[in-house]
Amino acid sequence: MDTENPSATQCPESRKAGKKHLPASGLTHDNARHTTRFTVIGNHLAQHRELSLLAIGLGVHIQSLPKGARVDIKSLTARFPEGATRIAAALRELESHGYLRRERCRVPGGRFVTRAVSCNQPGRQDRRPAAAGHAHDTAAPAKPKARTPRKPLPAVPRPGYPAPALLQAATDLLAGLRRHDPGLLLSACDTAHLALGVAAWLERDVSPAAVRQALTADLPPEGVRRPAALLAHRLTALLPPPPPFRAPASPPPPAPPRMRNCDGWDRGIRSPEPDARCRDCREQSAAAL
Repeated sequence: MDTENPSATQCPESRKAGKKHLPASGLTHDNARHTTRFTVIGNHLAQHRELSLLAIGLGVHIQSLPKGARVDIKSLTARFPEGATRIAAALRELESHGYLRRERCRVPGGRFVTRAVSCNQPGRQDRRPAAAGHAHDTAAPAKPKARTPRKPLPAVPRPGYPAPALLQAATDLLAGLRRHDPGLLLSACDTAHLALGVAAWLERDVSPAAVRQALTADLPPEGVRRPAALLAHRLTALLPPPPPFRAPASPPPPAPPRMRNCDGWDRGIRSPEPDARCRDCREQSAAAL
């Protein structure tokens, strides 16, 4: 942010030349005091022990942006060389540790949009906006709140007969959703749960392309907070009816025997065999044996 920090303490005077005490090894700093275009970043973010390096860097970038900047996956992918899958995973890390949250709000006209909120001190009680003209509060951050257990995913439909080939086709379909939307990156546990619901669709003669379209259509442009929960809801709410019962076709009736001529008595007989003989010929042949 282009915000000066008048509350920052003055830098102490540098040591006199010839009396600098440098460490024998390791890092040293050559710092200069910023007076413009700086942002105060807490060490709880910069030195976080659970966040990935990409998530820490993305959190620093987001805190430095002005109000109204876009921080959706598409905008961040256009800004940085990392792919959409890695950026989506980093955003979820920041959300899980409280540095980023999404709020649904109504805009004029009755439409709902999702607003991203950056938190420079997760878990603090006082969320009043800072006074105009001042930088971020430099007070010691409160301890982050304990992470709440993850909500279980909604139930999904189940196939009548979960054949291994059917479940494998459903798993492959779910694994490919991230190629259509990077935000639909699923864990192995979520995929195993949702595969039963996809298998129920495939069992009802729904093509994989139709299932994919139903799961990825009309996704919010700012991304999905819990993609697995959204997919579970759609698999249940949009489940098509089973196909109509079709009775197996009955076999055609046998063809009637054709009329043929007996070579012995030159009389017409009905028989499916091309060299059939009449009864008299058969009796005469039996008597001759």
